[in-house]
Amino acid sequence: MPTTRFLSDLHIHVGGAVAPHILWSIAHQQGFKLPVKNYWEFVELISASSNKVKSLEEYLHILHTVTEKIQSSPAAIERSIYEIIGKEYRGSRVSRIELRFNPMKRNVGGERDLDHIIHAALRGMDRASLEYDCQAGLIFCLAREFEPRLNEIILEKAIKYRRRGVVGIDLAGSEEHALELRPKDAELYADIYRRARAAGLKTTVHTGETPGTGADGVRAVVELLQPTRIGHGVRAAYDENAMKMLRTQGVTLEICPSSNLSTRAVSGWDEMKHVIRTFLDRKVKITINTDGPYLLDTDMKREIELLLQHGILDEAEVDQCLVNAVEASFLPGGT
Repeated sequence: MPTTRFLSDLHIHVGGAVAPHILWSIAHQQGFKLPVKNYWEFVELISASSNKVKSLEEYLHILHTVTEKIQSSPAAIERSIYEIIGKEYRGSRVSRIELRFNPMKRNVGGERDLDHIIHAALRGMDRASLEYDCQAGLIFCLAREFEPRLNEIILEKAIKYRRRGVVGIDLAGSEEHALELRPKDAELYADIYRRARAAGLKTTVHTGETPGTGADGVRAVVELLQPTRIGHGVRAAYDENAMKMLRTQGVTLEICPSSNLSTRAVSGWDEMKHVIRTFLDRKVKITINTDGPYLLDTDMKREIELLLQHGILDEAEVDQCLVNAVEASFLPGGT
């Protein structure tokens, strides 16, 4: 891949993107009690790239029980975001990055002030953006497992800090626990998403990521939430109606190859090729993203190289995905 390409990463979680040695340092600075004895055991603990992760639930377990807890203070979230932006720029020339996280999963269940967490995150982003002359923005993740009022508070904070660098909202979490209720779940968030759009925020949603869920969640999300983008959405490749909806409503997919392989959203590179080629054939716009660079031992350059090596995309198609990312970005200059 030419080194002169400047890349965009639109789908990257703070909980999966901080280097192990940084998390190790933060944990010790804060006196965080770790469930391992040494650094190398810690690296293994927060890795999802090995065969130990068999599902999305196991992947999320690492985030929720270790990395997000370590990042749960103003100082920790500020350093985390600062380090991510710098590393992604230095390592892969990512000059446009949208970092997503749930601020309520960084305030220790309300023990820490939510505004202090958000201000610290913005400080880390501002410092790194200034040092590396790159564009960055924050996306606040709602949580499917939260009570509605908690997600409404996250929306209120996103609106409050919209002019400070919060560019959008996301809905994250496993769909497995409510397969029959997913359309109803989508209705639950429809008002939140309408309010977000009215306030000038952009919107994205995690859906179509879990094997066995089909594409009905994707269809419900597109119809009721009307997001600008969808995180993953790979199950839509098996449903012509879902792909038609994505195409006609101009929804761009945030494809995360290594993540989808690790969580078994796809069975292997053959299925990944089928999914991506199907989207391209149906004129569904896709972008390439990392999801969790350190959790998955990857970066944007590697994601692109893997797609080229496996014959999934050619150079021209990679370039088009990069154009799609700029056009679908929530940052100035995007949609």
